[in-house]
Amino acid sequence: MNSLAAIASVKDSLTVSIDSTKVVPKHFSENLSEKYSGSDFDYDAMEGEAENFLGRAITWFFQKLGEIFGINLSPEMYQIIKFIIYGLLIVFAIYILVKLLVGDNASSFFSRKSKMVAPLNIQEEHIENIDLDSYIKNALKEENYRLAIRYMYLKSLKLLSLNNIIDWHFEKTNSDYYREIENTTLKENFKKTSYLYDNIWYGEYALDKAGFENAEKDFERLNQNLKNAG
Repeated sequence: MNSLAAIASVKDSLTVSIDSTKVVPKHFSENLSEKYSGSDFDYDAMEGEAENFLGRAITWFFQKLGEIFGINLSPEMYQIIKFIIYGLLIVFAIYILVKLLVGDNASSFFSRKSKMVAPLNIQEEHIENIDLDSYIKNALKEENYRLAIRYMYLKSLKLLSLNNIIDWHFEKTNSDYYREIENTTLKENFKKTSYLYDNIWYGEYALDKAGFENAEKDFERLNQNLKNAG
């Protein structure tokens, strides 16, 4: 009992120190939100390894844009712009894919007139049995001058084949036909029309009416010389 009383007596003798230092309240400036509103304090945007390379490039671009012009985009606006950029890149990627798959008809693939592009399958029909004049007429009616040039070139091949100047086959190239033509004048005429055809059709040349009429003269010259040679 005496030991317990001694322990209690020691505890009662302990004193509690009181800190009398004056407390100074901390005040924040009124423009605190404006001071910390820059892109450096935007913790919603991902950086580093958590964001892909394109996302980091877009972030860097708009940060530099903000530094130069003093433009600060909200996180919401930044996300909208980023989605727009992604969408444009996806559309471009689809176009490139279509370009690789369908070649020179890629532009027409996305247009309402895509059905006008090469509806003629010369692999299944012999060129001598095709009424190419009607195809040319329809193409000109639709003002599809590139397609009209294609049919005019096929018509020239048809006439050359009917006159036994070339041996037509859909797998042959222009160079093959050129070597088969013996008449010097026809050979030069064919070379010129082949050049026009390749550049206008396969080069996706934007041909207008005036350009078509100029090219048409070379095809007419070839066909006329073909009649004279026959």
